[in-house]
Amino acid sequence: MLTATFLGTGAATPTIDRNVSGLAVQREGETILFDLGEGSQRQMMRYGVGFSFAEIFFSHYHADHILGVTGLLRTMGLQDRSAPLTLYGPRNAQRILGACISLGIERNKFPIEIREIRPGDRLTRDAYDIMVFETDHRPDTVGYALVEHTRLGRFNPDRARELGVPEGPLWGRLHKGEAIVLEDGRGVSPADLVGSPRRGRTLVYSGDTRPSLELIQVARGADLLIHEATFGSDELERARETGHSTAAEAARVAVEAGVRRLALTHISARYTRDAPELLAEARAIFPETIVARDGMVIDVPFPE
Repeated sequence: MLTATFLGTGAATPTIDRNVSGLAVQREGETILFDLGEGSQRQMMRYGVGFSFAEIFFSHYHADHILGVTGLLRTMGLQDRSAPLTLYGPRNAQRILGACISLGIERNKFPIEIREIRPGDRLTRDAYDIMVFETDHRPDTVGYALVEHTRLGRFNPDRARELGVPEGPLWGRLHKGEAIVLEDGRGVSPADLVGSPRRGRTLVYSGDTRPSLELIQVARGADLLIHEATFGSDELERARETGHSTAAEAARVAVEAGVRRLALTHISARYTRDAPELLAEARAIFPETIVARDGMVIDVPFPE
């Protein structure tokens, strides 16, 4: 399972329909948070995102992306959390995120580590990497890509039975690439039963940004691109001035990167809940586009 739950899909100003930025990614039972605007913990409760996560990644330090972390930490302290938590952010992480942690009179009750990351960093986990890339918004802003490792090829159980390989540990050894010898002395190779390796899934979160070559390169072939679309094309100059993208620009990034699906987020308060003009603008360029809404859950299936 790989899903994206949108905690907040609005831009700098919250509305009745859209909270400010927040995203929860859940993968095989693990939850990872990306940006936490004001009110994110309430959104997490509302949309069934539990508090059993260990990492929060921040794209930059504008208020609509970080103010929610202080309240969340206080709530988890009141819930007697003891598990450690790591906060990741670009340059000045210690100073800015440290201030968020210390805000208020309560003493933090569980270990919190702050780690400063840079574009080009790759944080390796057991089955995936978090790739950090530079974005074109302000100095020291970043986006993130969750890139799963290559998976084993498909195992052919019918063929295994034909060859007389007993079901059980031997199947597992073959699937992992180990040749075996049966009791009758016959050797069986993984190539006899296991198909070609299969690629994992990729989810890319742009944060706030103008379209950029680096984003296109990182998102190449991604299964889901979550790209900001603060404005429509009628506000192109405004988008350029503020370091944001239009819906059409986000769609062109999706086309150039060859992604499978595009979800637009960071929608300006000037648009209605469904932002039909932004959706039409983007779909005219990239049909597999949706406008994300608060509480929306997008499942990212394997490509095959």
